[in-house]
Amino acid sequence: MIHAEGVAEVTDTTFDGEVLGADLPVLVEFTADWCGPCRRLAPVLSSIAAEEAERIRIVQLDIDTNPVIVSRYAVLSAPTLMVFRSGEPVKSMVGARPKRRLLQELEDVLEPV
Repeated sequence: MIHAEGVAEVTDTTFDGEVLGADLPVLVEFTADWCGPCRRLAPVLSSIAAEEAERIRIVQLDIDTNPVIVSRYAVLSAPTLMVFRSGEPVKSMVGARPKRRLLQELEDVLEPV
């Protein structure tokens, strides 16, 4: 899996605790090794994870090795970005995007500072 620096990896086993039980909103990137757009998104996610650590947590889930969660949230393509707040999915986006655009799309789900 393409690891974005500062971005934790979650699995079928750890998802509920790490994502659904989190205090902050959590952005989950559903990703895969073979996914070109996922590679382009990795530095964007690393940067946001570092800059917005007090407002949102970012994690990655490999769609090829975690079928339970992929199926639970009906993820059909990579990268899919899904934001969870208080255990519920509140936003979903498909495809890579530049940092500025992603931050704009996340503005309504980020914790206030």
